[in-house]
Amino acid sequence: MTATEAIDQLRRIAFLLERGRAETPRVRAFRRAAQTLAELPGEEFARRVGDGTLTELAGIGPSSAKVATEAYAGETADYLARLEGEHAPLVAGGESLRAALRGDLHTHSEWSDGGSPIEEMARTARDLGHDYVALTDHSPRLKVANGLSAERLRRQLEVVRDLNAELAPFRILTGIEVDILEDGSLDQDPELLASLDVVVASVHSKLRMPAADMTPRMVAAIANPLVTVLGHCTGRLVTGGRGTRPESSFEADIVFEACRRFGVAVEINSRPERLDPPRRLLRQAVEQGCVFSIDTDAHAPGQLDWQPYGCARAQECGVPADRVINTLPADELLHRNRERRGRRAARSSTG
Repeated sequence: MTATEAIDQLRRIAFLLERGRAETPRVRAFRRAAQTLAELPGEEFARRVGDGTLTELAGIGPSSAKVATEAYAGETADYLARLEGEHAPLVAGGESLRAALRGDLHTHSEWSDGGSPIEEMARTARDLGHDYVALTDHSPRLKVANGLSAERLRRQLEVVRDLNAELAPFRILTGIEVDILEDGSLDQDPELLASLDVVVASVHSKLRMPAADMTPRMVAAIANPLVTVLGHCTGRLVTGGRGTRPESSFEADIVFEACRRFGVAVEINSRPERLDPPRRLLRQAVEQGCVFSIDTDAHAPGQLDWQPYGCARAQECGVPADRVINTLPADELLHRNRERRGRRAARSSTG
């Protein structure tokens, strides 16, 4: 027998722990154990299970060794069975919206500050029922998040192309979460941005800038024809290991009118520590006629299952499903993006 079943169970445990917002070291321990077994010759795995020496391997502790041994015996490990027994909806409400979603337009991989390879993120999104997922690692200025230079992003595009050939009909959409710089310009080469399927534009610096400066900064980015989604618009943190952070100040009516006018989706960020925008602003964006994207901003596979948080808030605030762009099939979404870019470029060229 091979280690495949043990690897699958270890990864499933990590997924469920991430989904339930367990401490990162716990999650990493099971992912590390899965990786160790994946690199182990099958005969050595069987031998070590037989003589009880799995824990001599780097990255295999008593808990993961027990899981692997039970899985090798053809059983569901007790640890996994317990987590599966505790598996329940994360939040009440939003079920119809979640069922309508075809993909997720804001995710990160280990290429920037995510914790897992692109392929693992993509396969998890597929297993959750998505038709597509946008890979939106950070742009170069965000050095703390290992943002991608133009050269690294080009290399990533080659990796995505190869994975798409392997994973079809599931699709990884090319993308980036690009920083909105202080003057409203975008932190990446415009020609490279134009080649991407999805561009999420977010403010990550000078978050306490006065509203009189933040508003034109955001509007300049929204007016850029290359932008698809305005990410986590207030930048707030309401809980979590990074502490809390107040909302950025901006003239919401002006910013949301720009989103409506230019067809840029207001992101409903599903991360529990963000839940951005706040309800009052989400309701305002609905009233102003904006379109939306309900995204996880996932940095790990288990976080890809956090969309129900955003869906519940969207339903509560009256967001119609037909104004959520990631309810569209991939081809329709990409056609929408190309059409918007073409119209806005034409408008700019005619003055």
